[in-house]
Amino acid sequence: MSAAAERKVVLVTRKTRLQELLARYHTLGQARFYIEHLGADFGDYVQEELAYEASLRTAREALNQWGRHQVLDRAHLPNFVFSAEDIVVALGQDGLVANTMKYLDGQPLLGVNPEPSRWDGVLLPFEPGALASILAEVARDRRPTKAVTMAEARLSDGQTMRAVNDLFIGPRSHASALYDIALGDRVEHQSSSGVIVATGLGSTAWLKSVVTGSLALTAAVGRRTSTAAYQPTAWDAERLTFAVREPFPTRSSQATLVYGAVTKAQPLRLRSRMPEHGVIFSDGMEADFLRFTAGMEATIGLARTRGQLVL
Repeated sequence: MSAAAERKVVLVTRKTRLQELLARYHTLGQARFYIEHLGADFGDYVQEELAYEASLRTAREALNQWGRHQVLDRAHLPNFVFSAEDIVVALGQDGLVANTMKYLDGQPLLGVNPEPSRWDGVLLPFEPGALASILAEVARDRRPTKAVTMAEARLSDGQTMRAVNDLFIGPRSHASALYDIALGDRVEHQSSSGVIVATGLGSTAWLKSVVTGSLALTAAVGRRTSTAAYQPTAWDAERLTFAVREPFPTRSSQATLVYGAVTKAQPLRLRSRMPEHGVIFSDGMEADFLRFTAGMEATIGLARTRGQLVL
């Protein structure tokens, strides 16, 4: 066996919508009743399940031929230790690629689209049938990769969290986020619904919706806005972009430091004034979070490690 073929492949999977319904309602009949009672098409859930299972079988066949491999559910990512030589495959939607990448340290990551007719798959360039040949090329370093800049939050107690798309800093529930925010020499006391810090990859997602909504509201109240179209940042750009959601000015809080760039030379710093419920999570994974309560300071900057997406 060649050294290239001895590299372990980790296949990351996720539960389908139907599997999540079964976990909640226990039987197929109860799941069907719930969906159809809402007027939705239960057949679409079944079709997604069948397509995913077929793709998973194809991927498993390729991995069985490969040799050393492991299948990992997305829920176990926060506690899994990847080897430096691992090749990682994410079988799912674009979000699964982002959820996986932030736990890696430069290992090559392949995004596999389980159902191209359903998912556009910006981060999913491969189909399951091509997995065997692609793995052979990746193992021999004969496949190009695209670098992806990641964000990192570092707390004053040493805890860290990385993000491929974006970090959210704010309350766990529908309440006001209270914090001090500093960028360079500018410092403000703020009250808002939270702060988003987006990478280049994330600049086409949550951040774009925040900016688009802000511009639409500004126009709706009769204020002029720039006619320039919103421009996302390149995936490998050495900068992040932050935006404050719904800042609320009061006698003791300001709302001018609400948008800007974060670089290696100029990180973003926040100090929590929330007695409880303050959190930091990334890429929509709310269950995996850092507590950000009163007195804790978070420094937001570029992660030293970049993601490596196989093309």
